[in-house]
Amino acid sequence: MATRAQEKPEQPASFFPTTAIDHAVAGLGAGVVTVLCMNPLDLLKIKFQVETGKARGGLGTQIWYALKDIQQQQGWKGLYRGLGANVAGNASSWGLYFLFYNMLKKRAADGDLTQPLSAGAYLLCSAQASAATAVMTNPLWLVRVRMFTTPAGSPDAYKGVWDGLSTIVKNHGYQGLFRGTALALVGVSNGAIQFMAYEKMKKWGFDRKRKQFEKAGLEWTPEVDKLSNISYTIMSISSKLLALSVTYPYQVVRSRVQNSITLYPTIPVTIQKTWSQDGFRGFYRGLATNLVRVLPGTCVTFVVYENLAWLLRTSAAKSERLRRAEEQ
Repeated sequence: MATRAQEKPEQPASFFPTTAIDHAVAGLGAGVVTVLCMNPLDLLKIKFQVETGKARGGLGTQIWYALKDIQQQQGWKGLYRGLGANVAGNASSWGLYFLFYNMLKKRAADGDLTQPLSAGAYLLCSAQASAATAVMTNPLWLVRVRMFTTPAGSPDAYKGVWDGLSTIVKNHGYQGLFRGTALALVGVSNGAIQFMAYEKMKKWGFDRKRKQFEKAGLEWTPEVDKLSNISYTIMSISSKLLALSVTYPYQVVRSRVQNSITLYPTIPVTIQKTWSQDGFRGFYRGLATNLVRVLPGTCVTFVVYENLAWLLRTSAAKSERLRRAEEQ
């Protein structure tokens, strides 16, 4: 007979058939909420990345004038140009990412979801999930970039996500939908580094909370398996800053490659032109705007995701307890 120490820990309850689907739904919801909050700054980030002229003023001035210009020329609606493509890209990306990521973590832990992994295992699982997601969602990001950078009313402007996808296929074939995919795969390092750091910080936070419960003589249950929103905010910002500090240049190159086949036909040409026109700083164009956008966006994404995942997990646990009570 197995002793208590040998018993396998109780696995987290799942609202849907598997915990991976729970996390996928939580990621999907987080992606939608983030885009609704941050679309105007997403729009500016892409515009700044593909511009080659000299920026006017400091960061605050740049953002103010850019938002003002868009509002005056296109109205308030212009600030949410490309919203459909952005929602489709972000929601599907986060949903697919968390689906694959949790499936891979479960496999790496031999099915024991309570088993913490090493930093290297988190890095590998995140990189694999990011790579699969990047390939599958690249067409949506391609349409998003072009919708953000094409002036409203232009003959080349896409009417929507489907129009963008069909136009690209018509003009460049199906391979055109995957333009910039190589750079997207390079970019998996961003998510891999971020999630490795985030997971290790979250584990440290949970370990501290468990010790506090044990010290107080309280029982650890799924209902309390959650950190504060402030903790999630600090962890998400810290992990994102670490990842972004070493991976941002590829985002600039990717945006330029996806935006203009004429100006930037290949990755080497894009790198050479960016260096000749702007030097080292050219590879960090839009970084300040990206930080203004991505840090609040990251906070919103992770806080919403963690709360939705916790809600699904605790709802499933309560349903399971009620089912067991009825059977007794």
